[in-house]
Amino acid sequence: MLVTEHSLRYKFSLILLFLFFLFGNAFPQRYPIPVIDSLIDSGITKIINQDYFGAKCTFENLNHRFPGLPAGKIFKVAADIARAFDYSESIDSDSMAEQLDEAQKQAKALIERNPNNIWYQYFLALAEGYLAYFNGLKGSWFPALNKGLGSVSDFDNCLNLNSEFYEAYTAIGTYKYWRSRKMEFLDWLPFIKNEEESGIKDLKLSIEHSSYHRYLAVNSLLWIYIDRKQYKDAKELAEKALSEYPDVRLFLFGLARAYEGINLTKSIILYFEILNSYQNIKGINRCNEITLKHIIAQLYNRNGEKEKALNECNEILTINNLSEYEKNKMDERLDRVKQLKKELLKELSK
Repeated sequence: MLVTEHSLRYKFSLILLFLFFLFGNAFPQRYPIPVIDSLIDSGITKIINQDYFGAKCTFENLNHRFPGLPAGKIFKVAADIARAFDYSESIDSDSMAEQLDEAQKQAKALIERNPNNIWYQYFLALAEGYLAYFNGLKGSWFPALNKGLGSVSDFDNCLNLNSEFYEAYTAIGTYKYWRSRKMEFLDWLPFIKNEEESGIKDLKLSIEHSSYHRYLAVNSLLWIYIDRKQYKDAKELAEKALSEYPDVRLFLFGLARAYEGINLTKSIILYFEILNSYQNIKGINRCNEITLKHIIAQLYNRNGEKEKALNECNEILTINNLSEYEKNKMDERLDRVKQLKKELLKELSK
């Protein structure tokens, strides 16, 4: 079975993304201060619509107007991460970690003064989750695990304060599924409980009750469906999301990946649509272009369209003037493109 680089890259990145990139409120209530609620809502909407600069400015404004809250710092990091993933850019993890460390300290101080404030618990959960993510990036796996488990525990504390804080269900549901999925080989042990179905149930609950938006839970469930080869369910979920947020690459990627298990020709068309959307962005690096063309080449090959696959490989290999960052990031992929081209030439020469 062909597993495209997209499926590997985005499955892994989205696991991290939705374990730790859990911002916005799915609670039936809004943040009790209207201006803060408005700024959070506005910034999140901008991230969804891929206006990362606007989102960052909104969250900087939030931090400037309410420096005693950790919200602005956390959501500003979220906007930077979203852009970095979407544009395949490097992440200034040290600077972001500093902001999150400050946000974590602020949240803990606020909780000491008011331990029953669910929003302070929520901010602490977010800050610790992102810190776990950055520790993972640096290869510090024990601190990453420690912070990650702390984040899940903090989301549990939110539910202890109010069982209808549905954003916590998004985080906990995602964690349950992927923890169980990656430890399924230990299912025979009596103390290892498989919680895949429970995780999916939590995500569906979050989707049903979200208020600011439910797109994070939707996208997490979408990739779980893909992992389970429930391609029709993934397709329907992605299409529904795109009906609310047209042209959002986050959902287009999910839809294209779902179609890999349904209709390869349609999947290729969708990947070209994503490719075209990147080519309209000024100043963006060429990593996504190379990645998407490689995915398309693999799908053409899988679909029996060898000449088209070869053409995509040739186009990739004629790209020049790559920066050092692009060369380093794409080095292994370019080797695989060369190998695919070699295999295609051999098959076409028969």
